[in-house]
Amino acid sequence: MNPFSLASSAALVTGSSHGIGRAIAQGLRAAGAAVVCHGRAAAPSGLPDGCDYLAKDLADVAAPAELVAGAFALRPGLDLLVSNAGGFFDRAFFDCGAAEWDRTMDLNVRATYFLVQAFARELRARGRTGAVVIVSSTNGFQSEEDSTIYDTSKGALVMMTRSLAQALAPHGIRVNGLAPGLIRTPLTAPGLDPAKCAHYEKKILQARIGEAEDCAGPALFLLSPAAAYVTGQVLVVDGGLTVGQIGKP
Repeated sequence: MNPFSLASSAALVTGSSHGIGRAIAQGLRAAGAAVVCHGRAAAPSGLPDGCDYLAKDLADVAAPAELVAGAFALRPGLDLLVSNAGGFFDRAFFDCGAAEWDRTMDLNVRATYFLVQAFARELRARGRTGAVVIVSSTNGFQSEEDSTIYDTSKGALVMMTRSLAQALAPHGIRVNGLAPGLIRTPLTAPGLDPAKCAHYEKKILQARIGEAEDCAGPALFLLSPAAAYVTGQVLVVDGGLTVGQIGKP
């Protein structure tokens, strides 16, 4: 038996139209899982072969439950969930208002909570076990300039991972988290000019900016039978960014 095989599983990966979510979806598909991808708009090109796709704006109150229902309709054997969809809407602290707060918390925190709830309810009703990965960030542990609301939302996801792991353990549902560091994605690429990259690489122990694909293996591990005795943990994927204090000169 291959403990990393997902050949008998099906997964919903939110925010998988690009970036980290797409890389995770590709990794799960390569491990044998049937995958339902998700994005806010119509399906983009380049999704993994054989994947289903659903479009839904998770900032809408009813969207998490609707997305889960749609995913189970497509893949009744669904037993894995990756809650990856999120966004960054911060401005400088004194310029942030209720609009930025609500937009961030609605998408990053509220949608994740009720997505997991809807998924777990379906599994419980069907008498099945499963696994969840919540994608947080190293921003959930370390603050960043002009990122107060986003940092707060990612810190909430770290505690949500632990709290939901406790709530769902009696139902045979494992909940773990993934905390990527600085990863090159469509969201981060505009800020990664050569000068900034050189600066960041002095702080990262592996001396490089991460790629979205670097998150696929850790997510696969947490969802696979290889992690059957792992729950309530947040796995940091940052090349050593948060290990050292100062970095190289």
